[in-house]
Amino acid sequence: MKLPVHIQFHGMEPSDALEASARAHAHKLESFASDLMACRVAIDLEQKHQHQGRPYSVRIDLTMPGHELVANRVQHEDVYVALRDAFDSIKRQLEDVVRRRRDREQRPGVPPPAASEPEPPDEAGAQ
Repeated sequence: MKLPVHIQFHGMEPSDALEASARAHAHKLESFASDLMACRVAIDLEQKHQHQGRPYSVRIDLTMPGHELVANRVQHEDVYVALRDAFDSIKRQLEDVVRRRRDREQRPGVPPPAASEPEPPDEAGAQ
């Protein structure tokens, strides 16, 4: 299934190249979890700061059954770097969710580790 990706631009003109890059990043996430339901990407051009240029901020909301993952603290002067960093963050979160889900699925069939039995006394050292 193709992941529905919704992209919004705030404070800037929409860019086909930027939208294509965001879609490519989003579709790579499907290789980690095939049950992704939606991906929303918001790209904002922030107001000018005194000591730097105009940073872009990227927010990603990724929805999957039982989870909503968010990457929203990503800013950079280069919009493509901000986009890459935001998708890296959401990818790490997605990997964690998938790992926890896999561990949970494996545990019911695996018996808990047996309580360690005390070792018998060493015959050679006992007197």
